[in-house]
Formats: sequence, structure tokens, C-alpha cells
Amino acid sequence: MSSILMIIAHERFRDEELFQPLQEFERKGHQVIIASTRTGRCAGSRGGFAEAQIILTDIDTALFDVVVFVGGGGATRLFDNPDAHRIAREMASQKKIVAAICLAPVILARAGILKGRHATVSGQKAAEIEALGTTYSGPGVTIDGNIITANAPKASLLFGQKICEELSRPPNS
Repeated sequence: MSSILMIIAHERFRDEELFQPLQEFERKGHQVIIASTRTGRCAGSRGGFAEAQIILTDIDTALFDVVVFVGGGGATRLFDNPDAHRIAREMASQKKIVAAICLAPVILARAGILKGRHATVSGQKAAEIEALGTTYSGPGVTIDGNIITANAPKASLLFGQKICEELSRPPNS
């Protein structure tokens, strides 16, 4: 099965955007590692907690098939994080799946990997990703090549399902 890296803010990640895809990934037998700017207990915005096992500076992208940037208010702290940008760029250049939900697609846009692509984001940030060369696709889940984005917590389960579907496709299909 695949190895999935989920990146969350140390505080105020959106619970549904972590836990619903995580449950889907584990149900399908994928290995998941949670990362943040520091290890240990991370607090969600809705009362949940997750354990970050590794810090962003220590991520070796060669070890993962997918990276998922989780949204929520805390994701704004990762918008200009050099390690988050490095991880997104490396995964994209290796043609691996790069996914982000809610506010987190801004990280991808600021890293430069959404330029010329279709993507979605929380509506309040649509103008920002468009200013960075992205075609805003509207609400829901958008797949453009190896990039998967979703706009809101209510898309969390579908987001996880679409990532799993893409992982089940034969290479170059």
C-alpha cells in the first residue's frame, strides 16, 4: 500500500479535514505519518487532537507517495513556511500526489505549483490563488493531474476518497 504524509498546523487544524481522510486512508490499508512544525500533541479547532510524529524539516519526500496539507485556521501559519513549500515542490516534481484542503491550497499556490492549474480553496482565498496563476474551479474537489484540492470541511470525506481512487490507478493512466 501507499505511504501518505499528512501535514497539519500545530494548533487549529480543522479536525474533519484530518480525521475523515485519515480514516479513509487507513480503511484502504495505507500507511499514514502526521507531520507538523513540531512533534507531539497538536490541537484541532473542533476539540480533537493528533500526534505529529515528525517535523517538516526532517521530511524526506522520497519516502512518501502522497502529501496532504490539512486546512483550518492554523494552516495560515504554513502559507509561507519554507519547509512546506519544499515538500510541495519536491513531491510535485516527483509526479507524486500533492493534495490540500480548505485554506491549505494557498500553501501550494505560494509554493508555485498551482500556476497554470485548476484548483479549489476556501472561497475567501479564491482571489489569492487566482492572482498566483491558478484557475479557481469552485466548490468541491478538483483533480488536475497529480494535484488534488478541496474547498471545505464538508468535502473532507470525498477528498479522502478521491485521493484513494487516484492511488489505485495504474501509473500513467
